[in-house]
Formats: sequence, C-alpha cells, structure tokens
Amino acid sequence: MTTASAPRRRTRPEARPPHGGPDPTAIALVIVLGSIMTVIDVTIVNVALGRLSQDFHAPVATIQWVATGYTLALASVIPATAWAVGRFGAKRAYLASIGVFTIGSALAGLAWDTGSLIGFRALQGLGGGMITPLAMTIIIRAADPARMGRTMSVLGIPVLIGPLAGPILGGWLVDSASWRWIFFINVPIGALVLLLAGRIFPADAPEPGHRLDVPGLLMLSPGLAMAIYGLATGGEHGDFGTAKVLVPTLAGAALVAGFVVRGLTARQPLIDLRLFRRRSFATATVTLAFFTCAYFGSMLLLPLYYQVVRGQSATTSGLLGVPQALATGVAMQIAGRLIDKVSPRRLVSVGVAVAGTGFLVFIAQVHADTPYWHLVLPLVVTGAGVGTTIMPAMTAATRNVASEQVPGASTALNITQQVSAALGTALISIVLAGAMRDRLPGTADGGIGAVRALPAPARHAISPRLADAFQHTYVWAVVLMTLALVPALLLPRQHAKGRES
Repeated sequence: MTTASAPRRRTRPEARPPHGGPDPTAIALVIVLGSIMTVIDVTIVNVALGRLSQDFHAPVATIQWVATGYTLALASVIPATAWAVGRFGAKRAYLASIGVFTIGSALAGLAWDTGSLIGFRALQGLGGGMITPLAMTIIIRAADPARMGRTMSVLGIPVLIGPLAGPILGGWLVDSASWRWIFFINVPIGALVLLLAGRIFPADAPEPGHRLDVPGLLMLSPGLAMAIYGLATGGEHGDFGTAKVLVPTLAGAALVAGFVVRGLTARQPLIDLRLFRRRSFATATVTLAFFTCAYFGSMLLLPLYYQVVRGQSATTSGLLGVPQALATGVAMQIAGRLIDKVSPRRLVSVGVAVAGTGFLVFIAQVHADTPYWHLVLPLVVTGAGVGTTIMPAMTAATRNVASEQVPGASTALNITQQVSAALGTALISIVLAGAMRDRLPGTADGGIGAVRALPAPARHAISPRLADAFQHTYVWAVVLMTLALVPALLLPRQHAKGRES
C-alpha cells in the first residue's frame, strides 16, 4: 500500500533532523567534543593558577580572576541563548559560540600580563556560555523523546573526561611546556568541532519576528554578574558583611527579582518562566540547584585537602580523583538508559541518597593520616550517586517540552547550574575560611596561601587541625545534598511512556 511505503510526514520540521539526516548519536558525539574542550579548560586553568601567579608576579587574589572573570562572562551571556536560537538558528549560534571560544583561547595563550589574560578569559566565557545550552537544544530537538535518556547520557561523557584529563593534562603542560599551552590546546579542537558541526548538524531556520527582550537581558545578565561577583569576593575574603560584597550581591538579587516579575508578565520574555508551572521541570530544576551547589562546593575542597593537608602535588591530586570521576561517568551512562524505563522520582532520589551516603562515610575518614584507599572508596560511591542524579534530573526536566520552549528550558537549566555552582563554591569557601580561623588563628589573613607557604615540618605539625577544618566544612556539602532529596521525592512517578503524577 502507498501509505505503508511513504515516509511519515513530520509535524514539526524544526524539531527533528530532516529525512535521511544524521543520527542523533552522531550529533551528540560532535557536541561531546565541543563540551570536552570547555570542561577541560576549566580544570586545566585551576591547576595552572599557581604558575600564573608566579610568572605574572601577581597575588593569588588577583590571578584568581582568571577563573572568576570567565564565570562572570559565561553567566552573563547564557540568558541570550533562547533569543540567539530564534534569531539565527541553533546551528549557526553554536558555530559562532565555538568560534568565539576558540579565538579567546588563542588570545589567552598570547596574553602579556594579568589584565590581558583576564580580558581574554572573559572573551572565552562569552563564547563558552552558550555552548552547553545550545548543545542541549540541538540534541533535544534531534532525539526521540522515548529514548531521550540514552541520548542525553552521551552528553555526560565530558563530565567523565574533564575531571580525569584536565588536572593531569594541565599539570603536564605547565611543568613540561608552558602555561600558554593550556589555552593553545583548544585551538585545534575548536577548529575540528567547527568543521564537523558545520557538516553534520541539521540546518534549522530562524524564527522571523523573534525579538530580544532587551529589558529582561539588561536585568538578568548584569544581575547574575553582580551577584556572582559579590559571592566570589565574599568567598575570597571570607566575609559577606562588607560593603564591597553586600552592595553588588543585593543589587544583583534585586535585578534578578525584577527579571522574574518581567518574565512572568512580558509577551516575549527572555526566558519563559512559565515553564516552572510544569511539575517535572520545576522539581527537577530545584533538585539540580541544591545538588549542584553541594557537588561543586565539594569539588573545591578535595584537591585542597590533598595538597594542603596531605602535601600532595596537583598532578597526584588529580590522579586520586580518577576513581570518583570514573564512577560518575559509568553511572551516568547506566542511569541515562534507565531513565527511559524507570520512574524519575525513584532513580534521582536513589542517586541523591547514594551520593549523600558516600559523603558521610568520606567525612568520617577525613584525617591527617587516613590511608588513601579509605578516602577513595567512599568517593567512588559518591561519584556513582552523582552520575545517577545529574543527567536523569536534566532529562526529567526537558522531556516532552514543546519544541519552541526547548531553548528557554535548556537556558534556564544552565543558568540554574551556573548560579548554584557559584553559590556552592562561595559558601564552602566561607565555611572553610571560618573553620581554619577557629582552629588556626594565625591563618586569619593568609588562609590557604599562608598555610602552603609554611615549611613542610610546620605544615605537618598543624595538619590534624587542618584536617578537622576540612571535615567540618564537608558537613555543609552533605546538608545541601540532603536538601536536594526533598524536591527529588516530588518528581514524576512514571517513566517516559507514562503520565506525570
């Protein structure tokens, strides 16, 4: 019969690749290559901050803006993602973002002083900010909703490779070549991504008449930047009560609040906040907010514990984190397939509980002379919980979202994660600084830097008190993770083929 042999017509051409187009897995693999570049870039820079401080003769408080400036620029540009998709199309916006990030990388490698390096890192952030939400938009549109979890799990590969390769590769490049190569290495990768994406990604047409919500952008982007600046400054100095922390933080919060009001009332808002009326989207996003806050806060602590308390090098610290990263990656691939068959509520709740249990066991082992395998094993459990939480929660949030709402949904999720990561890092920094001041009054001004400057015998003598400060701080990560369990228990009961309940 003719009806059997004719291809089925698609009701939303922009939501799926055209007939005979690339397989969603091929699209996902190209996206993974671009995402790996940005993830590794963050971990490589963290390893190199000490060398940058030395080469540019800049204090750590100044050189730290090489990382913070990137975060500010990244958070500022994310809100414009949905508009860029409507104005230019997801493919062209993605290619432009990769191009800007690659150019910023090349310029950062050519930096001649601290100011130029911070400026070029900000340029990287302007390009890198849209890469993840654009990638999510492209893959969500290309994937079959019933197999969304399996496709999204491919996007978890950078979470595995970044923490594995970044510290080791960064340490080797800094020690064997030059810090400039931690940026130059992005150039050939970016060029390859541009070539592959240009050939493989399906073309999508812009939406004529889609206007940029300028008032919303002028409230949200500066609001996020000011809030993150205030939080980063408070974390850097261990004090949230000063004017230089309170003024930008409160002003940023006020701008974001104004954006929320506009987002609920404007005809074409920058981000459609009505998405939060969907139970699955709202509960999954809140779960991710608490969980990301806890996870990224704890990521700050672990290398510092290994280096400051245990006296290990940056490369060794990275190697000790390999088992946890492997567990996260493996669990993410398994969970990405299970979420297509298992209740989001059950899977994500189990993931949060497993991660929290691993943290609790790890905390009990955080001492100055604990055998390393006693630390690594509970972190493997934590890694498995992380992998079972993040991608399934993102899948639950975005599944069955209408095609025209996908850019707004992916943008909202990425903003939530970036702000939560900044909050978690700032909070953990504050708690750690206070714990160290209580146990080691002499570090009130110098903090970690003062401790690392001590001779090895002196640092070894205070290592038990240092370990106690870290142990105290880790408790807060568990508290935040426990809070994530509350919205996780409100996720839909049914899997992809069932209704939300």
